Amino acid sequence: MLSLYNTMTRKKQEFTPIAPPFVGLYICGPTVYSHSHLGHAKSYVSFDVLVRYLRYLDYKVRYVQNITDVGHLTDDADSGEDKLQKQAKLEQLEPMEIAEKYAASFFSDMDTLGNQRPDISPRASGHVPEQIELIKTLLEKGYAYQVGGNIYFDVSSFPEYGQLSGRTGDDQKSGMRISVASDKRDPRDFALWKDSGEDHILKWNSPWGWGYPGWHLECSAMAMRYLGETIDIHGGGLDNVFPHHECEIAQSKGATGKDFVRFWIHNNMVTVDGRKMGKSLGNFTLLKDLFERWDPMVVRLYILRSHYRSPLDFSDDGLAGAKSALERLITFRSRLGDPDNGIASQAVLELVSSTEAQFRKSMDDDLNTPGALAAIFEFVRAGNIILEGNPSTADKSEMIALLDNLVKGALGIELSTESGGGSSEELCNILGELRGYLRKNKLFQEADKLRDDLAEAGFSVRDLPGGFSEVTPDL
Repeated sequence: MLSLYNTMTRKKQEFTPIAPPFVGLYICGPTVYSHSHLGHAKSYVSFDVLVRYLRYLDYKVRYVQNITDVGHLTDDADSGEDKLQKQAKLEQLEPMEIAEKYAASFFSDMDTLGNQRPDISPRASGHVPEQIELIKTLLEKGYAYQVGGNIYFDVSSFPEYGQLSGRTGDDQKSGMRISVASDKRDPRDFALWKDSGEDHILKWNSPWGWGYPGWHLECSAMAMRYLGETIDIHGGGLDNVFPHHECEIAQSKGATGKDFVRFWIHNNMVTVDGRKMGKSLGNFTLLKDLFERWDPMVVRLYILRSHYRSPLDFSDDGLAGAKSALERLITFRSRLGDPDNGIASQAVLELVSSTEAQFRKSMDDDLNTPGALAAIFEFVRAGNIILEGNPSTADKSEMIALLDNLVKGALGIELSTESGGGSSEELCNILGELRGYLRKNKLFQEADKLRDDLAEAGFSVRDLPGGFSEVTPDL
C-alpha cells in the first residue's frame, strides 16, 4: 500500500483517493520568465515519478500543472514588479512573448529529461474570469475586503491559517522580508487582486477596476476548475509551503467551506555549497548548459538517487557517479538483446518477482527512489551472473520486461544506446566481452595488457562475477 508523507499531518499516511481509481493531482508549475535550472529539474522529475508510479499502480491520474504568466511579483508576495514584465523590459519584448518563449523552453527541457507532459497545463492569464468569481465569493462571505482597487484576504477571518506551515503570530506576516502594503488591515493579509496602476502592462477589467490577480489566487482557481473543490494531491517545492500554499488553503476553504487538499506533498531543494540554488542568488545551473556536459538521463538518475524530501547538493562528482550507474544499466540491457517469446526458467521468474517486490516496497514507502534503484542494481548484478550461463531468450525477455516496467516505466529512465555513451556503448560491450574471453581462456597477460591499454585510453574496467568485464569511459 502506497504511503506518502503529508506535510499537513507531518507524517506518512496510506494514500487512498477520493474516488478510486481516479486521482486528481495538481503541481505548482513554473513562472515562465527565464530558462529552467537544476532546481526545476529536481522538482518536476520527482513529481513525474509520482505520476508514473500512481499509473504503474493502475490509478487513473489527471495531472494538472499550471503555467504562471502573470501575478508573480519579484518579492514573492504583494510588492515588487511582475517577474514577466520585468524580463520583458530587459529583452524589449511583450510580456506574453516572454511567456511563450520560456514556456516553450520549459517544456523542451522537461521533454529532454523524460518527463511526461501534464494532462492539463493551464495558464494563469487564461483563467482570470474564474479568479474574479472566486474573489466575489470571498467578498460575499466576509473573507476579503476592498481598499480602492485592491482586494485583500482577511487572515484574521480564517483561524486555520498557519496550520500547514506551523507558523503562528508574527511568523505569519507576509511583510517580514519586505515593506508591507500600507493599505492592509493586517500585515498577514495577502492580495487577491491588485490595482494595475498606469505602469502595469498585464491587466484585466474587473468589478474593482483594471488590475491583475494575486499569485496565490491563481492556483486555487485553476486547481478547482479542473479537479474539483477538494483534490487528492497538491505538490510543490518546500519553499511554496509558506506563504503560497498556506494562502491557497485559506482562500479555497474560505470560498467552499471544504478541505482543499487531502495530501500535501513537497520536494526539497537543490543546494550549492549548502545554499539553495536559485536565480535570485545567481548560483543556478541552467538545464540547457547541463545537457551540453551530461546526458539528460544521467541528470535524471542523479536526481532519483536522492529522496525527493532530501536536499540534493549539486556536484560534478555526484553526476559522475550517476553516469557510471547509468552505463551499468545500459550495458546490462544491451547484453539482453531483443525480446522473444517462451517460458522463462524458475530461477529468472523468482529473481524478477523478488526484484519487483523489493522495488514496490521501497516505492510504497513515500517514493523511496534510492531504495528502488538499489533493488534494480542488485537485479543487474544477479542478472549478469545468469547471463554467463547462456540463458534462454525467454529468460532474457523476462528480464527485459522488468527493466521496461520499472526502470523505463515507473522511473522514466530511458536505456537506449544513445544514453550514457551513444555508439561508444557498443564498443564498451565488445571490449568487455573480449577481456572476459581472455580471462576465461587463461590468457592473463593479454587480458592485463588490454586492461592497461583501456586505462591509458580513458576507460575503466570492472570484472564481474561469471567472467564478463564491464568497460566504461572515464570522465
